[in-house]
Amino acid sequence: MAAKIRKGDKVVVLSGRDKGRTGEVLDVRPAAGRAVVRGVNLVKRHQRQTAQQEGGIISKEGAVHLSNLAIADPKDGKPTRVGFKFVGEGDARRKVRVAKRSGVEIDG
Repeated sequence: MAAKIRKGDKVVVLSGRDKGRTGEVLDVRPAAGRAVVRGVNLVKRHQRQTAQQEGGIISKEGAVHLSNLAIADPKDGKPTRVGFKFVGEGDARRKVRVAKRSGVEIDG
């Protein structure tokens, strides 16, 4: 199955505390229906000191539900829906993601 949101995509947050923010997808968790986005949904974590890591309170990204994210249109950066189309002929034919807003192919 082709995923609409993938690691490395630029996305826009549609709702919640970080509404309107944009960021890069660091990790997608399809089983949970969530994704981790750089700089979005920052949570404080109390970290115990170890031999490798210093202790204290650190900020890290929490997961955001996929329904609250939209791909940023490659043309203007505004949120867009994702469609699919086939490019090429015969064996070289492949399925690509396309921005519904502008019709531009989404890299990935």
